[in-house]
Amino acid sequence: MFEAQTLPTSANKRELYASLAQQLSGLLEGEPDAIANAANMSALIYQLLPDLNWAGFYFMRGPELVLGPFQGKTACVRIAVGRGVCGAAVERKASIVVPDVHAFPGHIACDSASRSELVVPLIKNGRVLGVLDLDSPHPNRFDEEDREGCERLVEIYLETFELNG
Repeated sequence: MFEAQTLPTSANKRELYASLAQQLSGLLEGEPDAIANAANMSALIYQLLPDLNWAGFYFMRGPELVLGPFQGKTACVRIAVGRGVCGAAVERKASIVVPDVHAFPGHIACDSASRSELVVPLIKNGRVLGVLDLDSPHPNRFDEEDREGCERLVEIYLETFELNG
């Protein structure tokens, strides 16, 4: 049975993300199901990254993003490409760090308590499959170290991703 190992509060972000990557690799090893892995990855991130109020996935279904596994309050179910931070990340095919969601044009407020956001697109073989979305109730919660760390986590997730249609 897998049990997440928390780091001491004195750990820096580099150490935190290195530990998260190692734990995620072990957690997902041998499991090809994308939904099961997204559920466990969401739970691991929500449990171990401080100051989050939402961590989860949206997957491309036709021309829009549809809610996948997550941890946190209920969320918007469908997001059009180009709309909000998640839709913008799909359109740009790039991660987006938003220090203050109220300053992001077209931000979709699924949880009014969210103040900052980090979205990393899931790109495999040039195709956007969805996004990893993290929200925080604190402004300026995410920075470039968080972006790089989460991009590494997404790489690990995508190594196990099985396209089912």
